[in-house]
Amino acid sequence: MEIIYKFIICLIAGVGAGLGTGFAGMSAAAVISPMLITFLGIPAYQAVGIALASDVLASAVSTKQYWKNKNIDVKNGVVMMLSVLCFTLVGSYVASIVPNAVMGNFSIFMTLLLGIKFIIKPVMTTKEKMESVSKKKRFIQSIICGTIIGFICGFIGAGGGMMLLLILTSVLGYELKTAVGTSVFIMTFTALTGAISHFSIGGIPDLTSLVFCILSTFLFARIAAKFANKAEPKVLNRVTGVVLALIGSVILLVDII
Repeated sequence: MEIIYKFIICLIAGVGAGLGTGFAGMSAAAVISPMLITFLGIPAYQAVGIALASDVLASAVSTKQYWKNKNIDVKNGVVMMLSVLCFTLVGSYVASIVPNAVMGNFSIFMTLLLGIKFIIKPVMTTKEKMESVSKKKRFIQSIICGTIIGFICGFIGAGGGMMLLLILTSVLGYELKTAVGTSVFIMTFTALTGAISHFSIGGIPDLTSLVFCILSTFLFARIAAKFANKAEPKVLNRVTGVVLALIGSVILLVDII
């Protein structure tokens, strides 16, 4: 019975995480971490490690779909990624010395608020407008934003994906599909770095939960990414907003209960 219960929890977490990754470039930790901590009693640091490990394949398969549809800004994505990677390690170390209760709360509110934002105020920027920004300005913005995002990603895992999407759409002016594509491209590598550093510092987590979460997240991220790349911008904004708001609300409710 225990293995079935664990499978169900990991499946539900994987469905939410996969949809969030494929639609919004969200880190799997926004969903998986609270679920594992609340229902399986897994320590927060290990739960984030499992979530980041799940994020690697989910982000990679999503990246493939967005790449095929030319919805990734590779140049600036690499610049931001390098900044993110460096500070993910710093954030991961700081997280290892912070009490469990402090981790994860920020990401839940971030997910809910960002979901509401996409529903109320859709991102309708075009690729032409996005590409009109000067290369120098974009380069500097990418480094600064990457530094901030990297620390958050290493510290709570989920914040990185949400901050990436928020900054790419609101600060850097990306259209939604390119923002999500660039986000999952960056998150593939930051998640890998974060997972390795978490496992190195905190040890190998529960293998059963790890495998269940990785497989379910991967499957639903693939499905969501395929749909997202074919959807109209307005539809994608609404679907992304609903998915994020629903995930944020459910996790917030679970935490309160």
